[in-house]
Amino acid sequence: MTAIAEAVRAGELPGRVWMYSNYHCNLACSYCLTESAPKVSKRELTSEAMIGVAHDAADLGFTALGVTGGEPFLLPDMAHRLAELGSILPTVGLTNGTLFTGRRLDAAEELAGTDVALQISLDSADPDVNDAARGPENFAKVVAAIPALVERGVTVRIATTGQDPDAVAAARLCALHRDLGVPDEDHVVRPIINRGRAAEAGMGVDVTESDLPAELTVTADGAFWSPFGPTVVAGQLDTDLLLTRTTVPLRVPAQTLLGLLQGRPAGADSTLNIR
Repeated sequence: MTAIAEAVRAGELPGRVWMYSNYHCNLACSYCLTESAPKVSKRELTSEAMIGVAHDAADLGFTALGVTGGEPFLLPDMAHRLAELGSILPTVGLTNGTLFTGRRLDAAEELAGTDVALQISLDSADPDVNDAARGPENFAKVVAAIPALVERGVTVRIATTGQDPDAVAAARLCALHRDLGVPDEDHVVRPIINRGRAAEAGMGVDVTESDLPAELTVTADGAFWSPFGPTVVAGQLDTDLLLTRTTVPLRVPAQTLLGLLQGRPAGADSTLNIR
């Protein structure tokens, strides 16, 4: 057993490895960590690179994978990539959910029955509140996509990002996601983090390294402490949470991260509920 596997088994190191598939997006959300938008630099990981990370992660003893962006489904083969990743380790793919029509919806059927979940952003049951942060018609597209994916056998989770809603707003949102076919255990709620575009707008909670889950994160720019690490402000990549520029072999950044975690109390990264 590797030192990484032992640390994951002991709860000293989170078991999920994240990958930023790309940085461009069809949206420009007000709190985006990476300032993603339609015309930003794509900075993609190739399919081969992602599959290589997955195999390395499994060999080292990691237990799960995550894929984020940008909007991963702007890459035409993303459904197939996720299916391949899910055959190696359980995988969650983050998406804004607005692109699942036509051929993309058809392609997503490959994820049915696989060990892959799509985590779709939905911030409010009020269309105006949701769309204020995420863009016009976002709500309508998402609430159409979720049941269409569920009907095709795709596992869907919902992620809500924002300030804590009042009891009435929270109840309305939970009622909505249940109606859409997503159970309570697949609904994640987390705060806005004051990094990326949110920092420019003065939004969100301030965090330090110790507040963030130490989930090894691989991007086209290097390996980072957390998926909340490779943020972009005013077009410049933040490197305060950069582990190494080296990502291959994965054991290099993995061992770097493990060394930084020595003596960190278990659960120290859960106080802000942003896992």
